[in-house]
Amino acid sequence: MSANGKPRHHRHRKPKGRVIDGWLIIDKPSGIGSTDVVAKVKRAFDAQKCGHGGTLDPLATGVLPIALGTATKTVPYVMDGTKSYRFTLRFGDLRDTDDADGKTIETSDARPTDEAIRAALPAFIGDIMQVPPIYSAIKLGGERAYDLAREGQAVELQPRPARVDRFDLESRPDADTAIFLVESGKGVYMRSLARDLARAVGTVGHIATLRRMRVGPFLESAAIPLDKLGGSGDTPPPSPDLLLPVATALADIPALALTEAEAMRLMQGQAFSLVDLMGRIPGAANPDGGLVRAMAGERFVGLCRLDSGLMKAERLVSQEGLQPVA
Repeated sequence: MSANGKPRHHRHRKPKGRVIDGWLIIDKPSGIGSTDVVAKVKRAFDAQKCGHGGTLDPLATGVLPIALGTATKTVPYVMDGTKSYRFTLRFGDLRDTDDADGKTIETSDARPTDEAIRAALPAFIGDIMQVPPIYSAIKLGGERAYDLAREGQAVELQPRPARVDRFDLESRPDADTAIFLVESGKGVYMRSLARDLARAVGTVGHIATLRRMRVGPFLESAAIPLDKLGGSGDTPPPSPDLLLPVATALADIPALALTEAEAMRLMQGQAFSLVDLMGRIPGAANPDGGLVRAMAGERFVGLCRLDSGLMKAERLVSQEGLQPVA
């Protein structure tokens, strides 16, 4: 109520910035956090809405997908995609953060042979259980683990399921270091892999360098250096031509072809029997809960879930972008 007893009429404030939709793939430099990169991109484009598709530690470099506008609705599908990394493991020095940014908490003179390393790798491939680093964003009692660790509190995290599809020894520059290639699913900590592998070969260790080369459909070759973005001081704002279409984020999801008539029925909420779609269901699609990209010719219609013998719409495309199905 106002001072004269009349009800106040609150006006909805228009969000600041431009309406701009799409994906920007940044080659993140070392020494900056993912949220800081998001802030720089948002400021450079003067965008209303901005987020990232998978955190990179400040030490890490490489592919950091940035979603603008309606692309933020596709972030979960990007984060579920395959990721690839190259990291250097330094033996004999365990850090509290499990990477080079931390303090040494344990040392060892033991150095593994190449044969010992290769013999230990299979135990870390496939569906494994992994204890995240104590310096991680996981919440304990409502507090971030890294905040508790910085305050000197004892942090004990429980093992979590993780999926590692590839873990190869690429090279051995010297006795103290080894370089690895990894392909993994969602939520796998490279710092934990390095820490646990070092233990498995009879020593300790931490990640000295880490680079991400792929996140789902987004590859290193498409990444733009952050310092080339401009949009500050006297430099003009970056061109929207740098952005990839929103649907690019879904390129890894198997495509299923629909006729225009079927696409219309899907938009109207109709489910389809998988029997009626036989011969069109892509081999990579999982009929027990998997996603497919419904396409009418070259037109992206939406995302559908295959389950219980049916295909049902999960998110459909509207003028405002991907919208969840009620």
